[in-house]
Amino acid sequence: MPSGFHHLTAITARVQANVDFYAGFLGLQLVKQTAGFADGAQLHLFYGDAAGSPGSVISFLVWEAGGRGRSGHGQVFELALAVPPASIGEWLARALRAQIPVEGPVREFGEPVLRLRDPDGIIVKLVGADLPATAPLPDPIAPTRLRAVTLLSDKRDASAGFLAQFGYRAGPAEGAVQRLMSDTNVIDLRDGSGFVPAIPGTGMIDHVAFRARDADAVRAMQRKLGTAQGLTEMHDRHYFLSLYVRDPAGHLIEYATDGPGFTVDEPQEALGQRLFVPPHDAARAQDLRVMLPQFALPSAERTPMRDLPFIHRFHTPDDPDGSVIVLLHGTGGSEADLMPLAHRIAPRATLLGVRGRSTEEGINRWFRRFDAVTYDQADIRSEAEAFKGFMDSAVQSYGLDARRISYLGYSNGANILGAVMLLHPGLVQRAILLRGIAVLEDAPTPDLAGADVLLLSGAHDPFARMAPALEAALRGAGASLDAQTLPAGHDLGAADLDVSKAWLGQRMVS
Repeated sequence: MPSGFHHLTAITARVQANVDFYAGFLGLQLVKQTAGFADGAQLHLFYGDAAGSPGSVISFLVWEAGGRGRSGHGQVFELALAVPPASIGEWLARALRAQIPVEGPVREFGEPVLRLRDPDGIIVKLVGADLPATAPLPDPIAPTRLRAVTLLSDKRDASAGFLAQFGYRAGPAEGAVQRLMSDTNVIDLRDGSGFVPAIPGTGMIDHVAFRARDADAVRAMQRKLGTAQGLTEMHDRHYFLSLYVRDPAGHLIEYATDGPGFTVDEPQEALGQRLFVPPHDAARAQDLRVMLPQFALPSAERTPMRDLPFIHRFHTPDDPDGSVIVLLHGTGGSEADLMPLAHRIAPRATLLGVRGRSTEEGINRWFRRFDAVTYDQADIRSEAEAFKGFMDSAVQSYGLDARRISYLGYSNGANILGAVMLLHPGLVQRAILLRGIAVLEDAPTPDLAGADVLLLSGAHDPFARMAPALEAALRGAGASLDAQTLPAGHDLGAADLDVSKAWLGQRMVS
């Protein structure tokens, strides 16, 4: 019967830095990249040995530029990877050369340990332990498998008793740490009394998964756990079947089958090379492939992302034509929301999604408002100026051709885009404003001669009564405006795509 870890899952806010650390610096194999099974709009990466063998796998949910979690009890606090004992010195030298934060070496439970910090601040221990890999990696000193996790528990005895059901027995103790041992790896239970509870977010390890032989073993465990906290039904994750449960201290635990494994849909020599979409999301597979963040493997060419005033993301198609569409989302949206629509409008355009900086009750916006139709005028002007500065820097930093940039804004994003045009003439020469309205009071009348604008309103949109003022302001400034009212509400539909595609197709600069 298998025992020990199957995998553990953490959350990253920086996909490229994550790939560079785990596949680049540590030399693990990227064995799978998928759209999330619980949330298809969330990228999920899996690293491990050459085959992604159970017990070697670390996975990451990608919350690009997402909110950071808070360390505390109920958290998987550290992860540890086994490396050949004689390699600790070389790993220290590698970390120093790569300017990766490192502490040690020290000895813990008789083993040499280096403590590193990954790009999200997660503690990754390299432990000198003679644990051969199931499917060795090319680098002879690469990590071989998961050695340990550290759980911060304010109920250590109860946690230890619960974990015994997964094959862990009491081992030695050092200070505030009680070690639990299986046949293949260990759990270090650290006393978390006095700590605040953990809060999920980026830079956190979400859960640890233990190995199950097969689906029958998962069902048997489900019956055994009975009414345990947070116990779920069995989930089909395509590469394994699993259930979730929480221990008495709140740690999230998964119980996952060894099979069918990561080679069920691609051969071992091709692992991790392409994005997979779960079968239940097949109908929107094209949209998800556009929305999910792109990254380059360590040896591949990439465009370095710049630290600019707005969070942003590129989607580059397989055959880009040099045109760019800048996307401004609506209230509560993100930089990826409009990418599927924009990709359908112009399949060969590079997409630059930008995230608004103003937040309202935790949702993204482009400027502050006092109520649904009263807006903070100073904030509109400030954010419009900041957006102009962002675009000026983006054009220079990324080598964009300003003549081939179009803008697409929806709702709140269309509103700020209209304000940008009036406040900073010359920046936006071609724009599609979907459900845009006038938000500026005392709007200036600049010279917008040469600017092309498509304004699409919804006949049943409750905000449509404010669109004529924006239309008048743009026309009055000399913009070439095509204003249409569609038989729609505030939401977007097929007509928006058809009209926008035809309009932009006639105006793209070759």
